[in-house]
Amino acid sequence: MELLQSIDFWIGLLKIVWIDIILSGDNAVVIALAVRSLPLRQQRKAVFLGAGAAVVLRIGLTVVAVKLLELSYLQIVGGLLLLWIGAQLLSEEEGEDGEVKGTGTLMAAVRTILVADFIMSMDNVIAVAAAAKGDMVLLIMGLAISIPLVIFGSTLMIKLMERFPIIVMVGAGLIGWIGGETIVGDVTLKGVLAGAPWLHYGAAAAGAAFVIGLGQMLQKRHNKAEQTSS
Repeated sequence: MELLQSIDFWIGLLKIVWIDIILSGDNAVVIALAVRSLPLRQQRKAVFLGAGAAVVLRIGLTVVAVKLLELSYLQIVGGLLLLWIGAQLLSEEEGEDGEVKGTGTLMAAVRTILVADFIMSMDNVIAVAAAAKGDMVLLIMGLAISIPLVIFGSTLMIKLMERFPIIVMVGAGLIGWIGGETIVGDVTLKGVLAGAPWLHYGAAAAGAAFVIGLGQMLQKRHNKAEQTSS
C-alpha cells in the first residue's frame, strides 16, 4: 500500500503509460496488417492475443534489452527479417473488391505480431525500463495499461485499412522504414553511422521502398499464378 501511495510511483506510472502511447503506433500497424487476412470472426481474438502476448514479451525483453543491443549483427538480422515481414504482409492476397481474402490462420498472425514486436521493441523497452527505474511492479502495471491502448489502436487501424486501402501500403512502408533503421542501428555499424549520419534516414527510406516494391511484386506474382491455374 505504501508503494501505491508514493508520488514517485504514480509519476513513474504516468511516464510509462505516456511512453507506451507514443510508441504504440507502429505496433498497432503491425497487428492490423497481420490480422487483416483472417476471417472477420477471428480478427478480434487475434488482436487480443497478439497485443497481450506482445506486452508479456516486452516485460521479459526489458530485463535483457540492453545486453541484446550490444550483440553484433543482431539488429542487422532483425532488420532484414522485419523487411521480409513487411513485404509478406503487403503481399496478402486481395479479392476483386479490394478486400483481403480470409485465408490466414490465427496462430500465424499472432506469431507474426510477436516476431515483429520483438524486433521493433528492443530500443523502445529501454525507455520504459528507464522510467520504471528497476521497479517491476511499476513496469508490469504500466505495460498492462498499454494493452487496451494497443487493442484500440489496432481495431481502429483495421477499420481504416478496410476503408482506405492505401493505408496498407503506408503501414508496410512504415515497417520497412523501421527495418532500415534497425539494420543501421547495429553496434557493428556505429562507426560508419557516426561519419555519415544521413545514412540513418537513407537506410530507413531504402527499407520502406524495398518493402513496398517487393510486396507489390509478390502480390502480382501470386495473382498471376492464380489466374493461370484457374
